[in-house]
Amino acid sequence: MNSLRDLNSDAPLGFGPYVFHLGQRLILDGERPLRMGGRALDILQVLVERAGKVVGKDELIALVWPTSVVEEINLRVHIAALRRALGDGQEGQRYIVNIPQRGYVFIAPVQRFARGTPMAIDSLHKQRHNLPARLTSVTGRDSMVGSVVRQLPVRRFMTLVGPAGIGKSTLALRVAELLLQHYRDGVWLIDLSLIDDPARLIEHLLHTLELDGGLDALMPWHALLVFDNCEHLLEGCRTLVEALLVSSPRLSILVTSREPLRALAETVQPVPPLAVPPASALHSVAEVMGYSAVQLFVSRARACQPAFTLRERDLKVVREICRRLDGLPLAIELAAAQIDALALVGLQAQLGNCLQLLTQGRRTAVPRHQTLKSALEWSYQRLSPLEQTVLLGLAVFKMAVTLEVAIGVISCVVLRPTSLEDVVERLARKSLLSVEQGNGMTRYRLLNTTRTFALEKLEHSGLLRVFETRYARYFSRARWVSSGPVSLQLVEQLPDFG
Repeated sequence: MNSLRDLNSDAPLGFGPYVFHLGQRLILDGERPLRMGGRALDILQVLVERAGKVVGKDELIALVWPTSVVEEINLRVHIAALRRALGDGQEGQRYIVNIPQRGYVFIAPVQRFARGTPMAIDSLHKQRHNLPARLTSVTGRDSMVGSVVRQLPVRRFMTLVGPAGIGKSTLALRVAELLLQHYRDGVWLIDLSLIDDPARLIEHLLHTLELDGGLDALMPWHALLVFDNCEHLLEGCRTLVEALLVSSPRLSILVTSREPLRALAETVQPVPPLAVPPASALHSVAEVMGYSAVQLFVSRARACQPAFTLRERDLKVVREICRRLDGLPLAIELAAAQIDALALVGLQAQLGNCLQLLTQGRRTAVPRHQTLKSALEWSYQRLSPLEQTVLLGLAVFKMAVTLEVAIGVISCVVLRPTSLEDVVERLARKSLLSVEQGNGMTRYRLLNTTRTFALEKLEHSGLLRVFETRYARYFSRARWVSSGPVSLQLVEQLPDFG
C-alpha cells in the first residue's frame, strides 16, 4: 500500500512469536508464513507501526482505503480476520484491542530488527494458494461473505449463483482469502473460463494444482477448491465435484456459476444485486451512501477522478444510474470508469443504451468478462434456438409478469404454451430471468441490462414488430374481457407498449 510507505522503513518488526517483514509483505511464525489478505496486512502495518497508540477508526480507514468509500463494517471484518490469524486471545496473548468510541490499539511489545535480518527463504516457496492479488475493495458483501465463510467448512460444497456481472467471482475470492488459515493445504482457484472442452476438466485441475498421479493425489488434502465460471461445463463439473467430495473427505468446494450444478449435497447461494436506494431515501448524501450500489459507484468514480464528490444535487442522478444498471457491480464499475469522459449528466443520458455505455471493459479479463455485452452475448449463444426466441420475446415486457401473461403474449403456432413454461423456467435457472415472489404470485422479469440486449437482438432479427403486435392484441382483449386470461387489476399495472 503506497500510502503507508512513508510511515516506516522496511526493517522487520517482531511481536510475540511473529516477525513482520515489511518489504516482502510477509509475516513469519518461526518457519511458517501466515497467509492473510492485503487489506489485513495494511491494517496490521499501521497498528504495529503505532504500537501503544490509539488509531482512530476514520484515520485507519483513510490510510488503508485512501481512494475508496468504505463502511466501518469492512474494517471490523478485517480486524476479526487479523485476530484469528494471529491467535489473538489464545494462551493469554493479546495484540489488537478495541477502544470504544475511539479506535484500535496494538498492545503487544514490538521490536524493530536491523534491516537485512535473515528469514527462512525456503518458506516462501511453500505456497498454499494461487489467489490473484485483489486491487480493489469488496463493497456491500460483508454479510454474504460472512455467511459463506461460516457455512462452507461445514457444508463442504456451495455454489454461488447469479447473472453475468453480479460479482460471483469477486465474492468467491474474498471468501477464499478469509479461509486461508482454515485449510492446512491451502485454497486454490481453478478458473474454468480458460477451457471449453469438458474432457479437459481433470487435466486442468491437476495442472493448476501441479499434481501428478490423478485425483487420488487429492485424497488426503485438507483444502478449499474454488471452481470459478462453471456454467458452460455443468455436467462435467457435476461429475467431478461429486467424485471429489466422496474420494477426498477433507476437501471443501466453492463453485461460481450462472446456474446451479444440481449436484448431490449442493448448497445453492443466490448472489443478489447491490442495494439501490429508493426514491424516498434521497434526503441526504449520508443516507444515500448507506446503500451499497452508491458506495461502489462513488468508490470507483473516485479511483478515476480523485476529486469526485457526491453532492445533494447529484443524488437523483446517481440513484437513477444505479437503478437502471440493476445494482450489478460490473455494470456500475464500467459506468463509473467513464466519469471523466461523460460526467454524471452524460452517464445518465447514455442509460437508454446502457450496453453501448458499458463497452470499456477489463483488458486483462477473458473476452466474455471484459464487458457486460460480451458476457450476455456469451450466454445467449449457448441457448437453444427456442430459448433464444423466448428470451427475445420477453423483452417486450417492461416489468415483471406472471408466467400466464408471458405465455399469453409469446405463444403461437411455433411456440406452444406447453413447451413455453419449461423454457421460461430454464431461463430463470440460467440467471437470465429474475424471479420475484409477492402476493402469493411468481413473476418473471428481465434485468434492464438484459432487456436492452434482448431488444437490440429482437430488432435485428426482424421480430420486434411481431412481438409488439402480440403484446398489444393480448392486453387489448384482456381489458375488455373481465373473465379473460388476466385480471383487470394486473393489466392496469402493466404499461402500454409503444
